[in-house]
Amino acid sequence: MSQSKSQETRQWRQRKETQHPHGKVKSLKTLSEETKKE
Repeated sequence: MSQSKSQETRQWRQRKETQHPHGKVKSLKTLSEETKKE
């Protein structure tokens, strides 16, 4: 692992926040279904 755990978690959170601009946190099921579609 090239990054520390805290750095990874912070970047993962930032990515997750940018995924739902309409302010609604989607369920994991919805997110996984969208990932399959792309």
